[in-house]
Amino acid sequence: MGIIETERLILRPFTHDDAPRVLDIQSRLDVIRWLSDPPFIPMPDLDEARAWIDNWNTGDIGPLNCGYAIEVRDTGVLAGTAMIVQVPYPINDERQVGWHLHPDSSGHGYATEAAVAVIDQAFVAGLDEIWCGMYPDNEASARVARRLGLVERGLVPDPWYLGYSRYFTATRDEWAKR
Repeated sequence: MGIIETERLILRPFTHDDAPRVLDIQSRLDVIRWLSDPPFIPMPDLDEARAWIDNWNTGDIGPLNCGYAIEVRDTGVLAGTAMIVQVPYPINDERQVGWHLHPDSSGHGYATEAAVAVIDQAFVAGLDEIWCGMYPDNEASARVARRLGLVERGLVPDPWYLGYSRYFTATRDEWAKR
């Protein structure tokens, strides 16, 4: 996994130097509440943060399976994570885009800018369609998905979130025309 540079961001692999900020992000209920099913368990310590980082940096890493640290170019602050990962219950090896930010980095357009970069990379690598699933009440992520030009597909039963999820998608052609 290489480095992707945008106008304001550097998307790069996580390092153990990021562990304090990862812990700060992953121990916040207002962040992790959107990332998995209940019960939401905050990250407990730096050892867990380092293990989380190691998990992103091992295995089948490439443009269709990646988790980038979003670093703000001007400040060096780790804003959060942008990723392309396999849909948790794949039918045809579908991939989804995702992001999560520290609350102090939200509202600056970093999620949108980072997601554009990882989606562009995935489509160049041959992906035919990108998915984006979220809790139905995750309005902040829905706004990002709309800014990205992803097409809202509505609420669908979702075995990952154990209920319904709001889905957005884009084909390579739809993405190119946005």
